[in-house]
Amino acid sequence: MQSQEEAQTPPPPKTNSIDHHHGSPKPFTPRSYQSEVYEVAVKRNTIAVLETGTGKTMIAVMLINHIGQLIRSTASKKLIIFLAPTVHLQFKVIEDHTDFEVGEYYGGKGVDEWDNKSWEKEINQHHVLVMTPQVLLDVLRRAFFNLEAVGLMVIDECHRAIGNHPYTKIMKEFYHKCSSKPKIFGMTASPVVGKGVSTTRQCEGQISELENILDSQVYTIEDKTEMEVYVPSAKETYRFYDPTWHSFLDLKAKIEASWLKFDASLSKLQELVENNFKDVDDRIKTLRKRLSNDHAKITYCLDDLGLTCAYEVVKVCLEKAPNNEEDCEVFRESSMQYKCFLEEVLCQFGDAHKPGYENHFGSECDFLKAVDLGYISPKLHELIELFQSFGGAMQLLCLVFVDRIITAKVIERFVKKVACLSHFTVSYLTGSNTSVDALAPKLQKETLESFRSGKVNLLFATDVVEEGIHVPNCSYVIRFDLPKTVRSYVQSRGRARQNDSQFIIMLERGNSKQRDQLYDVIRSERSMIDTATNRDPNTCVLKKCTSEVNSAYFVDATGASITADSSVSLIHRYCERLPSDKYFTPKPTFQFSNLGDRSYECTLTLPPNAAFQTLVGPVSTSSQLSKQLVCLEACKKLHQMGALDDHLLPSTEESSERNLNMKSKEAASGAGTTRRKELHGTTCILALSGTWGEKLDVVFQAYKFDFSCSIESEIFSGFILLIESKLDDDVGNLELELFLVSKTVKASVSYCGQVHLDAEQMKKAKCFQDFFFNGLYGKLFIRSKSTKREREFLLQNEKRTLWSPSYMYLLLPLVSSNDPSEKSLNIDWRGMDSCFSVVEMMKKISLLGGQHCNGDTEPPESECMGENIVHFANSSFNTSNLEEAVVLAIHTGKIYSIVEVVSNTSAESPFEVIDAAPSQYATYAEYFKKKYGIELIYPGQPLLRLKQSHNAHNLLVDFNDEGGTGKAVVKPQMHVHMPPELLVTMDVPRSVIKSMYLLPSLMHRLESLMLASQLREEINCDAQISTSLILEALTTLRCCESFSMERLELLGDSVLKYVTSCHLFLKYPKKHEGQLSGRRSSAVCNANLHKLGTDRKLQGYIRDGAFDPRRWAAPGQHTLRPVPCKCGVDTLEVPLESKFQTEDLKVIVGKSCDKGHRWMGSKTVADCVEALVGAYYVGGGLAAAIYMMKWLGMDAELEPLLVVEAISIASLRTYVPKANEIATLESKLKYEFLTKGLLQEAITHATDQEVSLGYCYQRLEFLGDSVLDLLITRYLYETYKDIDPGELTDLRSASVSNENFAQTAALGDMVESIAGAVLIDTKLNLDEVWRIFEPLLSPIVTPDKLELPPLRELIELCDSLGYFIKEKCTKKGETVHAELTLQLKDVLLVGKGQDRTRKTARGEAARCLLKELEARGISYSWSSKKRKHSVVSDAESPSLDMSIDLHNGIIDAGSVDMLNLKKHKTAESELLIGSTRVPLDTGCFSEKPSSPNSDTPDISGINMKKGGPRTTLFDLCKKQQWPMPTFDSTETKSRTPVELGEGLERRTGFNSFVSSIVLYVPNFGNIECTGDARADKKSSLDSAALVLLYELQRRGKLVIGGP
Repeated sequence: MQSQEEAQTPPPPKTNSIDHHHGSPKPFTPRSYQSEVYEVAVKRNTIAVLETGTGKTMIAVMLINHIGQLIRSTASKKLIIFLAPTVHLQFKVIEDHTDFEVGEYYGGKGVDEWDNKSWEKEINQHHVLVMTPQVLLDVLRRAFFNLEAVGLMVIDECHRAIGNHPYTKIMKEFYHKCSSKPKIFGMTASPVVGKGVSTTRQCEGQISELENILDSQVYTIEDKTEMEVYVPSAKETYRFYDPTWHSFLDLKAKIEASWLKFDASLSKLQELVENNFKDVDDRIKTLRKRLSNDHAKITYCLDDLGLTCAYEVVKVCLEKAPNNEEDCEVFRESSMQYKCFLEEVLCQFGDAHKPGYENHFGSECDFLKAVDLGYISPKLHELIELFQSFGGAMQLLCLVFVDRIITAKVIERFVKKVACLSHFTVSYLTGSNTSVDALAPKLQKETLESFRSGKVNLLFATDVVEEGIHVPNCSYVIRFDLPKTVRSYVQSRGRARQNDSQFIIMLERGNSKQRDQLYDVIRSERSMIDTATNRDPNTCVLKKCTSEVNSAYFVDATGASITADSSVSLIHRYCERLPSDKYFTPKPTFQFSNLGDRSYECTLTLPPNAAFQTLVGPVSTSSQLSKQLVCLEACKKLHQMGALDDHLLPSTEESSERNLNMKSKEAASGAGTTRRKELHGTTCILALSGTWGEKLDVVFQAYKFDFSCSIESEIFSGFILLIESKLDDDVGNLELELFLVSKTVKASVSYCGQVHLDAEQMKKAKCFQDFFFNGLYGKLFIRSKSTKREREFLLQNEKRTLWSPSYMYLLLPLVSSNDPSEKSLNIDWRGMDSCFSVVEMMKKISLLGGQHCNGDTEPPESECMGENIVHFANSSFNTSNLEEAVVLAIHTGKIYSIVEVVSNTSAESPFEVIDAAPSQYATYAEYFKKKYGIELIYPGQPLLRLKQSHNAHNLLVDFNDEGGTGKAVVKPQMHVHMPPELLVTMDVPRSVIKSMYLLPSLMHRLESLMLASQLREEINCDAQISTSLILEALTTLRCCESFSMERLELLGDSVLKYVTSCHLFLKYPKKHEGQLSGRRSSAVCNANLHKLGTDRKLQGYIRDGAFDPRRWAAPGQHTLRPVPCKCGVDTLEVPLESKFQTEDLKVIVGKSCDKGHRWMGSKTVADCVEALVGAYYVGGGLAAAIYMMKWLGMDAELEPLLVVEAISIASLRTYVPKANEIATLESKLKYEFLTKGLLQEAITHATDQEVSLGYCYQRLEFLGDSVLDLLITRYLYETYKDIDPGELTDLRSASVSNENFAQTAALGDMVESIAGAVLIDTKLNLDEVWRIFEPLLSPIVTPDKLELPPLRELIELCDSLGYFIKEKCTKKGETVHAELTLQLKDVLLVGKGQDRTRKTARGEAARCLLKELEARGISYSWSSKKRKHSVVSDAESPSLDMSIDLHNGIIDAGSVDMLNLKKHKTAESELLIGSTRVPLDTGCFSEKPSSPNSDTPDISGINMKKGGPRTTLFDLCKKQQWPMPTFDSTETKSRTPVELGEGLERRTGFNSFVSSIVLYVPNFGNIECTGDARADKKSSLDSAALVLLYELQRRGKLVIGGP
């Protein structure tokens, strides 16, 4: 029968993260004895003494519900605390059976690192806190809350409240001192825990002591009849075994001799280093202790288990032996000696076994013979026979208790080898202690889960499962080793709770000691039960429990406290937080002095980088107490010095150093990260603001635009820009190259003084701009809202204004000049007069209606009959004068240029269409009649072939360059045919139209420079930084420009790091490297840079979206692509509020609404700050960069006086002990230090025992690291101007790595600290430092020598090929095995690697694959300009197609986000690698002929949203490791509208796209498909992908709609 806990408690969930209660409480009906105990507990503090499995936790739940409801009924907030050695089971029960918010807290959750805010948050969010006692003790000592805020405290396994257990300390240090004490409810199966207790009087004493400590009274159930029903008692039996008669004296002597020999070797090695390297000395001491422990374990198991199990012990020890290949030579030798001992003992055990000894445990199972030979002990033999007596029952669950971890480990191994016990599934369980044999917490949890589920049915365990951990009701519980206490006896027996279960105790025949021990335990239990049952609560008087704490330190500000016994661990924790490296682990040392007369004194020495170094403690009566007291004094001193905060935790710079330069509150969570997106506005360009909109006469600043084409015969008209403000010289005078399809145009901007326009000129100028920009890029006819007409002329109503005061300028054409050096301005007023006349005419025509489009009067008959005369809507022209004339179609408002007069045609000619679709119009005349209601007057006139106007294009990007996003496509010219009478001629040359197509791109760049100039003026630095440099710092990769902030960002990062490091080093001479690093991290972290940037409103200046010329609009232009603002903010600037922040992946970054609001990555702001610092460093040197940092709000002063002070302090140091070493180093550096003490500090290692010096190399290393980082970054920035920013990052990473510095053999491992010393000695002369270190660091990594990590190289190579990698990892012992598979055409390549770390193992596997790919002619190479991929086809794969491009395949090429190459490392790793954990084979490389996924794949369905079919196909290829498919798209244009798509996707347009797709399926071949025509390219790609997916299904290569 199940216990009540198990009947109502589901198995623990797979995750430990529980924050909120879900659902209503599970129903619960208490048993009568539970109700009895509950009623008592409500009335008084109670210790419930009940057997294991009787449902004590459910009584606690009843009490929690009762007290919790009382707390809710009051106004005060009180907590309920549930304490248990292991918390998860109790947490789950409470969560399931109450409606309270429950939280769980234990060391593995990281609560030791939590601060006051973290605990405040937990307390506010939860009603019940389930925690380990140590967690509560730490929380109370740190004063995060006190027991007066607790209403109920439940104490599970409360018998532990003795001695120095945390339960005892909680009660004595805090509970008994409370003025308002919480209610106590304790639970135990055995209130008596000591050894050898037997009498009722002694039990009475222990129970009374427990009651006094817990301020509670024991209560148990007298009538156990009901409990017997629910919790059956196990049948207790005894199994006797014979004493062992094998002494193994000879073998033991050999083992001991080996131990002594190797211990002596280790002792000698220890003597070599004990005076020089304290950390190595300590490690060798630890190794010697481990050697001694291993010797003891081997001899113990030899006596207790026999020869074979002892043999296994040696093997276990060898498996756990340290692998110290990267350690110092002395420790490597020590580790080797340790291994040699084990290997020698292994040989001795091998010799002691006769050949074929394994046969005794095979199918024959000759155990008696094995006992005779000493292979197994009689005790182990008896256990095996016991297992055999169980038979083959599958429902069997057996738990075996042993004393030692090593016993559990080796018996488990042994049983697995015994053939007749193969029906058992065996495992073992230990506590999570520090023993080398202990199981890791994760493994322990997995083992418990297996035992609970029945996967494991034979479990060997130490006393870890006697209490606190939930295990299922066992049918057999065996005590292989005797219980030492009554508690152990009672609780291990309580695990046998099935009906007819057995509790078996193993005893040695004739062993009176064991008999007496067991008798004492049994007698103690009876005395304990009698005492607990017969206690009268009315006569029991609880004594006041007084705290024994005499020595303690209290913090007045918070109430935090530290006692003498807890101070030692705090000192160790403080030291652990100090800077360390692989050669140095900071820890305290203690030196004891025996003063005689039982008096002791302890001297504490802290590491050199601690707040102080030495302290002598008070005289004490024991060495242990003297150690505690000196630590208590040290804690007090550290707190007073600020090294411990007011909660007595090692200070972090955020809490203890309030004067850090962050002059605002802590940045919001997620600020500066890539995941967070923020809505920001766009800063208005002040230079384009104007107040002249309604003025009649205005004086402008004039800027001339000249255009020069690479094809000399191509003429582009000049333009003039008129604005109210004067631009900075480097903005108003610039040259810019614009890229057309087959030519380039050089645009020149120059300042031409002032221009005055009178009222008439202003009117015509604005009219020209309104008319021409709307005619070319917009619409001159719009839907009418004020009249009943379907449409009206855009410029009909003069009151309608398309001009905004925040965006005001005029762009006017100039009369072409044959002299390109002509500086005078000759505005084309004649052309603008012509446009003005056309506008007036269009207004009249618009009022008359469409039927009057061809004019009001008919010309004379004679004029009509002229052979070469063509009649337009406004005039007649000779056909010889019409070529390239600019005309306006009065029925559509579109502007054209005339290509030719098409003879032999007229409006009566058949209506032609370009595509094959049949036309619904017979003639052109019929077309205009039916379509526009126009009756042509001159249907017999020849038609004109016209060149259409087109959308503006982004001319800032050279699409023909190989570095662009792709080759430009030359599209055929689209012409239309139109009767002349529907056209109005304008006296404007075609060269004006050609120039107007250049204006959007030119103005976009000019406006960007204006914004950069505006920011420069706001920063107001004396050093003149070019606007182009500032613009570069404001431009992200998403803009698709030829420049971006990334190079400057990389440099600025180094400048920030250097200046901050230098400032901190000089300002805080007493702070150690760890504190300086913490402050630097806080100052230069992305969260702080984001805060500084947004405080200065930099987000409004950032350019974070590609230029979209279709949305560009000049003043007076009505945009055709409006994006109404739906951002929920009325102002142009967006408040920095959480509602304008998101991590939603669907939110598109870089696209702005009409108000300029756009979503931006939070990290982009921080990147911009770094880039601006870099720009000012490039443009104005370090002084300008520091100015920029100060403007941002950073404390960045490098005060010369502090440099002098640092030199002065160093000059006082003596360098005699290392004089020779200093002279040698100076010779290698070719630099003589003015202050030798600086070099002395740079080469003084923390492991040196010269602690009285109070300094070591670490501070200078902190400084030198930043110095070398800046110098190398600056060198790379200046040397490689044209390489990809991502490659520059890789070069910097490779050049400043510790591995690279380590190659500087001349200076050993002190390169950075010596660089810091040189910097201070030269008074911060960076050029001098570089002069000294450049030859030492040479050769610096170059692009052609740059080597990527193998896995990264493999990923990038496969990315370029469109191939996927799959990864499988498993851990065998201490070794990680990795397997990477790569599917080529018809060959599956498998690379394997193994190492102690997963990273290295994966790297080894990748290296194997790269070697094989290189052998097949597939490799990855670099060029000096950018990354390139070089692939040569092999015989097996003759058609490896390098056109396969991941970014132009499934993921659309137009996606701007894919251009963010700098961040590609993580993205590609996630994109290309999917991880699983399975067992692996051995070996480095293998080749298989088939696909890794031979089963037909299935998908649940196809995502039919836009992009969905491509995503579905992408996921399928990734899963199956099929190469990425290739797409080819064709665009078709139609003169008449075409309906495309179906359903909601149905659209009408003039363009259509058809895409074809090719997918290669390994071992099958190519599958080619073509999709349906769609109105846009992306939809056509989706159509092709969809057709392919269904084709895969038809061919049996895919199941759609599968499980």
